[in-house]
Amino acid sequence: MKKNAVILGCGLIGNTMARELAADEHFEVTALDALPQNLQRLSGIERLAPKQADLSNAAQLQSAIASADVVIGALPSKMGFATLETVIRAKKPYCDISFMPQNVLKLDALAKESEVTAIVDCGVSPGLSNMMVAYGASLLDHAERAEIYVGGLPWKRTWPYQYKAPFAPSDVIEEYTRPARFRENGAMVVRPALSEPELMDFAGVGTLEAFNTDGLRSLLTTLDIPNMKEKTLRYPGHIELMRVLRETGFFGEDAINVRGTTVRPLDVTSALLFPMWKAEANEPEFTVLRVIVEGTKNGKPARHQFDLFDESDPKRGMSSMARTTGFPCVIVAKLLAKGRIAQTGVLPPELIATQPGIFDHVVAELGRRDVRVTQTGTASE
Repeated sequence: MKKNAVILGCGLIGNTMARELAADEHFEVTALDALPQNLQRLSGIERLAPKQADLSNAAQLQSAIASADVVIGALPSKMGFATLETVIRAKKPYCDISFMPQNVLKLDALAKESEVTAIVDCGVSPGLSNMMVAYGASLLDHAERAEIYVGGLPWKRTWPYQYKAPFAPSDVIEEYTRPARFRENGAMVVRPALSEPELMDFAGVGTLEAFNTDGLRSLLTTLDIPNMKEKTLRYPGHIELMRVLRETGFFGEDAINVRGTTVRPLDVTSALLFPMWKAEANEPEFTVLRVIVEGTKNGKPARHQFDLFDESDPKRGMSSMARTTGFPCVIVAKLLAKGRIAQTGVLPPELIATQPGIFDHVVAELGRRDVRVTQTGTASE
């Protein structure tokens, strides 16, 4: 019997997830979005029904997911928390990539009471990176340190920003303004976003620049690893440009008066910046992810490293960031629809990664889609 899946949001990544899920003959997919132009790109696909809906309206959302066996969220972060709560109250299994700023674990009790499994932050990072940290830590007797480095970039480096936004540009700016929470020696510390730049070399890519971002999220509370940090990767020079804009106030959300007109600096910046960050159709780009987990095994120092490198798929018209973010969510959503994940509550990906076979299944399914994850481990004598 076919399963009914509902996709919430059909932007770049939601579009990719809808197509990928509809390619499975065991699913019938309904794709919902408020914008007709997003839905038009999904017309004429077998087992896929695009429908327009105001997903900020809880009543419309509840009606749209009433017959769903699984719901997948790909909405902007500002809509994520309210959507998560509505889906939980509708008692539907949920898998989401919205990277919402709120503490999603506040809805854990409601999800358990409703006997709902809601897996959040299930993209590439957060998402796959969380699974790598948890799985790597499970291979050690004691995990002392975890580091995450991730970035999605165009191959063509265009002045001045050398960057194109692979997801909602407003969410990119939030990465540059939201304080970054780390853990050092067992205590949580907070540092400014874009701080502590470091240069890193990646095979086939060259030198990239890493900087602090607030990507650890649930890992700060779910895993007992005393030292953890997450950094975003860009081409060298991008950090300084973003710091100048931020410190000058161009990302400000408080309105200012300009010649008698009230405007928010962020709105002006967005109108000027976002067109420059828009990727050309089928523009070649790549995603790089590195996760390092260090600790001890049998009383000896040990280290596990996970690497992902992926490029866009021009034949299918899929960007690399859409692939690497959307595919993990689709893979896990299928497990949810099939009842493979029985635990209820709001679950970040690290809480399912060590369940028997889950991590290996996700990596194998990614490989089947030509997204390769490599794992290397060392132990000192």
